[in-house]
This record gives sequence, structure tokens and C-alpha cells, in this order.
Amino acid sequence: MTVSADNAAVGSRIPEAVHRRRWAILGVLILSLLIVVLDNSILNVAIKTISTPAPTGLGATQSELEWAINSYTLVFAGLLFTAGLIGDRIGRKKVLLGGLVVFGLGSALAAESGSPGELIAYRAVMALGAAFVMPATLAVLMNVFEREEQPKAIGIWAGGVGLAIAIGPITGGLLLEHFWWGSVFLVNVPIVIVAVALMVWLVPDSRDPRPGRIDPVGVVLSVVGLVLLVYGIIKGGELADFTDPTVLSTIVAGLAVLAVFVWFEKRSDHPSLDVTYFRNKVFSAAMAAIALVFFALMGVTFFSVFYLQSVRGYTPLQSGLLLLPLAVAQMIFAPRARLAVDRFGNKATTTAGLLLLAAMLAAFAGFDAGTPIWVLEAVFFLMGTAMAHIMTPTSVVIMQALPREKAGSASALSNTFRQVGGALGIAVLGSVLSTAYRGGIEDKLAPLPAGLREKAGESIEATLGIAARLGPRGDALVGPAHDAFLHAMHVTAVCGSMVAVIGAVVVAVFLPGRPSAPRQGEKEQELVAAE
Repeated sequence: MTVSADNAAVGSRIPEAVHRRRWAILGVLILSLLIVVLDNSILNVAIKTISTPAPTGLGATQSELEWAINSYTLVFAGLLFTAGLIGDRIGRKKVLLGGLVVFGLGSALAAESGSPGELIAYRAVMALGAAFVMPATLAVLMNVFEREEQPKAIGIWAGGVGLAIAIGPITGGLLLEHFWWGSVFLVNVPIVIVAVALMVWLVPDSRDPRPGRIDPVGVVLSVVGLVLLVYGIIKGGELADFTDPTVLSTIVAGLAVLAVFVWFEKRSDHPSLDVTYFRNKVFSAAMAAIALVFFALMGVTFFSVFYLQSVRGYTPLQSGLLLLPLAVAQMIFAPRARLAVDRFGNKATTTAGLLLLAAMLAAFAGFDAGTPIWVLEAVFFLMGTAMAHIMTPTSVVIMQALPREKAGSASALSNTFRQVGGALGIAVLGSVLSTAYRGGIEDKLAPLPAGLREKAGESIEATLGIAARLGPRGDALVGPAHDAFLHAMHVTAVCGSMVAVIGAVVVAVFLPGRPSAPRQGEKEQELVAAE
């Protein structure tokens, strides 16, 4: 078979009408992606407002704020396996449309939440819809672009995440300045309506011609295991005691259920997670890198909002604008990261990205209440640059490691590791932050009544809220609260940086280096394999 014949064969798999409008289709997929990512980036700006007592917010505690984020990420991660399989089985366009509708309904309900508990529940409904949106966008992309264009398309797709990171905080800040906190969720509804209309018009359907059966046991085990594990970690931070029997038993139970999940998946003939994928060391390293990156990044993002608003005194809108360099860098470099890969290889590009990210996370350990704002902006820009040179190469490695018809499963796996890593990052690093803060402030809270002292030690927002209620008597708590939070932020930043360094070691050892130019015979074999 000649090279030209192979190219024709590969090209024939994508209808000409679809091929002509592939970039318009990518635009619709990015809009769908924007909705899911936009919500989380908006929430990051709104968490301080939501933690404020009613009527301004819901008076959510730090643990409740973490669960408002983690209820979403845990349901999302737990259902991604099944969502990918269902999309491969019944059609990705169908699950995209259904997921968007459920996400829109959940957003409308979340906007009207009357308590932190209701918000946590409705965020879980939003996650149910999002679980069917995220993997399907990348799966459709892999089925409308040829292999040689896939790295460029995935880079633009990853740049869409940067766009959402940019739009989210600014949009959230504007909404919070003019409307109530629920508007940050209600804004999703009109975007969903536009995305559904464009998707019906432009996006083709695709599916796996040989799909597997659904694995309900695996889904239940994964969700239960993750919920138990993360709940135990959050509870440990809440109590500032990871040796508490309840905390230990919950964490051990979560790990045990996850171990049963892996054992069950190995023996199932229709697993949610095909563990044979992980025999490929390159594939496994790329997955580990994604999980570790988001573990570090999400935990640090969680405390940076409180640093900007509670310590530095910026408004939600100003905080959103200050996060703009991170998003702009990701938008600029994500579509171009493939050029660095072509020149230096996956190993060098991704390792350098992780080391740069580790350095920027460590920079937070030197920040105080008077750090020049341009320094913070430079750190955010370099963090975005690092993320672009990590996410694009690893996403390409993962998506091209599996056959095109399994694109939904590959995308689901990638997003699951990203979400689980992020959820655990918020839980673990959030708990480190909470524990370190409580340890730094508790001596200063001694004059308060016991019940008030316990409440004030939960977070900087709780301390500042009680200080405001005490009037002039509470002014003495403001300075110590800032000092305790900065110390806790420094400790958490160092932990996040160490996690990013571990990721750099993993990819440096297991990802392939710069590929040598293939000979003509090898190129023909690659084209046959692609077919």
C-alpha cells in the first residue's frame, strides 16, 4: 500500500462535508467546554462571597466551600467513565445535548439555593450534566480531524480552557458587583441555550462500532471510594487532626473501596476503566502528570482567592482581573505548545513545564501582604505558560494512544484523572491550609467564648467575620488573622510545589524524548496503523 493510498484511506473515514466545517465544529465544542470550565473559574471568585453570612452570601464554612467544589468534581469524576462509554455507544452528539440540558437545569437550581447544603446538592446535578459534556467534546474532535491536525486542534481546545479561566473570574466579579451571588450560576443558562442550538445545527454524531457494555458496579465503587477518601481528608483538616478515629476510618474505607474497584475492573469483561491501558508507561506517565498538575494547581488556586480578597482587600472583580495573566498565557501558548514538542520532544517540553509550575507555586511562599502586584501578575503569567506546555502534550499523548473509536474512553480517562487530581488537591491542600491556619490563630482566639473560638478558627473569613461583629474589640484579631493565613499559605504553596516536582520526575523518566525522523518505510507503517 502506498503512502498516497494510505492518506486517501485515512481521509475517507471523515466525510467531506464534515471535514469542510471542522473548524466551525471545534468552535461549538469549545463553547460547550467553556460552560463547564467557566462555572468552576467563576466559583473560585465567588467562594468568599458565598462564605459571607446571609443575606450577602450563604455563610458557608471552609469545609462547606470545599464540598461545594468537591461535590461537583467527585460526581463528575465518578461518572466520566460511564459517560465516555455511553457516548461511544449511543452517539456523542446525543450525550453532549443531554449533558448540556442537565447542566443548565442544575445551574438554574444552584442559583436559587437557600443553604450551603442545597448548593452542594445542585452542584452535584450540574456535575451530572458536565460529566457527559467534557469527554464528548474531545471525542468528537478526534473524529472530525485527521491525525496530523489533531495536535493543533487539541492545542486550540486546551486554549479554550484558558479562555474560560479568563472569562470566568471577570464575569463572576462583574456579576457579584451588580447582582446577588446566585447570578454566577444563572449566567450558564443562556450560554447553554446557544450551545445546544449550534450543536444541533453543526456537530455530526459519531460512535464506537463495537461498544462495550455499561459497568454500573464499577461506577458505584469509584464514586463511593472517592467520596469516602476525600470526605475523610476534608474532615481531618476541619478537625486539625488526621489521627482522629473517624477521619482515619473514613480514609481507610475509601482506599479499601478503591482497591476493590481496581480488582473488579481487572476481572470484568466490560470494565469502566480498562486497566490494560496502563501497561503503556507513556500513557500512564501522561495520566499521572495531569493528575499531579491539577492536584497542585487547584489547591493553590483555592487559597489564592482568599489571599487576594481577604488579605489584600481586592474586590471579586479586581481578583478576576488579577487572574487574567494566567488565562492569557494559556490561551497564547496552548495552541503553540505543539511547536515546542516538535522541536524538543514531549519529555523536555512537559518536564520544563512542570518545573516552571513548581517554581511559580513555590514563589507564593515568599508573598506577604505588601508584595508588589506586578510580581504576582508575573507569577500568574508564568503559571499559565507552564500549564499550556503540560496540558497540550499530555492530552495529545493520551488521545493518540488509543484507537479513534475509543476516543470517548480516552477522553473520559484523561478528564477523570484531571478532576480526581483537582478534587484531592483541594481536599488535601485545603486541609493543610485549614490546619496550618488554625494552628497559627488559636492562641489569639483564647479570649473568645468557647463556641465562638471554635467557629473563628475555621478560616480567615470566619475570623474576620467574627472580628467585624465584635466591633472595635475585634480589631485586634485582624492582624493576627492575616499573619496566620500568610503562614498557612506559605506551607500550602511549598506542598503544592513539591507535588509538581514529583510530576516532573515522573514525566522525565517515562515520557519519550524527541522522536527521530522516520524512514520512508516506517512512515508508511505509521499511516497503515492510523488507518
